[in-house]
Amino acid sequence: MSDPTSASDKAFLHLVRVDIDPAQEQAFNAWYEEVHFPDLLACPGWLSARRFVSIGDGPKYAAIYQVAGPWAFETPEFLEVAGFGPFAPFVTNFARIQLQPLSRASAPDA
Repeated sequence: MSDPTSASDKAFLHLVRVDIDPAQEQAFNAWYEEVHFPDLLACPGWLSARRFVSIGDGPKYAAIYQVAGPWAFETPEFLEVAGFGPFAPFVTNFARIQLQPLSRASAPDA
């Protein structure tokens, strides 16, 4: 596991998108807000979390997390709560992406 204090570990956004079986949707949404978010935010390196619903194509639900560095995915605390728990069999169209800020110096002209 990387040293959590390493200067080379920069914070980034971790975006997760999923669909859920409509029969499980209400329970899934309650679990996500009441169990999953608190569990993740109790893990070292998980700094913030917020959920969204799609107004266009693609998976219906999205969660965006700010993570302190890649090491946050390797902690025992995270490994214990990672995934969709009791809803794993009902999740489809899972997609994730990790994003780092684009520095002003390298940003294309608008």
